[in-house]
Amino acid sequence: MPFWRARLAEKVFITCAVTGSSPVPDHPDFPISCERVAQEALDAAEAGASIIHLHVRHANGQPSQELEHYRKAVGLIREKNNEVILNVTTGPGCTWMQSEEDPAVCGPGTLMFTAERRLEHILDLKPEMCTLDICTMNLWGGVAINLDPMITRMGHMIQDAGVLPEIECFEAGDFVFADDLMAKGALPGNAPYSFVLGTKYGLPATPEAMMYSKNQIPRGARWTGFGVSRHSYPMAAQAVLLGGNVRVGFEDTIYLRHGRKANNNAELVRWGAELIEHLGADVASPGETRALLGLPT
Repeated sequence: MPFWRARLAEKVFITCAVTGSSPVPDHPDFPISCERVAQEALDAAEAGASIIHLHVRHANGQPSQELEHYRKAVGLIREKNNEVILNVTTGPGCTWMQSEEDPAVCGPGTLMFTAERRLEHILDLKPEMCTLDICTMNLWGGVAINLDPMITRMGHMIQDAGVLPEIECFEAGDFVFADDLMAKGALPGNAPYSFVLGTKYGLPATPEAMMYSKNQIPRGARWTGFGVSRHSYPMAAQAVLLGGNVRVGFEDTIYLRHGRKANNNAELVRWGAELIEHLGADVASPGETRALLGLPT
């Protein structure tokens, strides 16, 4: 669709990804403990985020997939806020690293889980949403492997749990894969999409890639487009201009702009909200976001 025909959405929702699973960046107040992650989530919601994308970490900063860590972080958030939408990751457990001695054998850093292990916390906590990475590509220094049998099983399990999956698209082939998964019922027809722009071997963080991605998904589907690192706010603006939604947060960048670190996730959210308003749209409330996504109110 030509740029001049794109229309702003009347309401734009903000997702805040508060900590992620990448190595801890050089930031004096990066959230690691469950308590800090929960507080950052609550503050981000207060600043205007309708959706919290949630990862958890061990005390040493390493990413965690421990059920108790998820239970604690989610419990602390829900003690004070039942309105914000929780969108919990299912990404860990798909990373394969090649052995230097034998290329047919996995090497150090490999983390491959069964569908049941990847979804343990989702089936236990039943958040409103969870992400579903569907890419198989060079990523994180190894290969992210998300093949059809695994993703089909996960997609059905997520739906059976009453959770809405968000389809994470890292490269062009993911859109074709998503169509096939949706056609056989492994993904629901109302699943929203997230375009991840700016990973080294994935979709580039450019207006052309954002528009291409938008044009690959079903007409009327909800979507969020975001860029990693220095591309965060330029791609947020591009998403708004093309009728999509915004994601910000420490998972993607610790900077507001070049050379200026954000103090916290809430500050990133406030900048995102101001960007949306300056471009002529309104920030959606959690209730409005639930209605847009077809979630229970």
